[in-house]
Amino acid sequence: MKIGIILTTKEYEKAWNAFRFATTAKKNSHQVKMFLMGEAVECEGLKHEKFNVDEQLNIYLKEGGEILACGICLKSRNLSSTEACPLSTMVDCVKMVEWAEKVITF
Repeated sequence: MKIGIILTTKEYEKAWNAFRFATTAKKNSHQVKMFLMGEAVECEGLKHEKFNVDEQLNIYLKEGGEILACGICLKSRNLSSTEACPLSTMVDCVKMVEWAEKVITF
């Protein structure tokens, strides 16, 4: 199945669970793409003693997961595109939704 995930929060436990879900889906032979929007573009490097978001993000990427990050959201926070979170557009988000058989949001 093709699963699109839209993440809109950097709240530790929710973001951590979103990446765990994405990794689990990849490990179960699903195709997964994530689109980070709003404060979720700040997930890279986000660490908490109990909910290490950055670690889960990197595990997801190692499983072959794909992440897109809203360019306007990055720019509004004076952040740059990274290899893990490449600058993307709403057109890319729409294309992900069209591609996906199921879309979930966190």
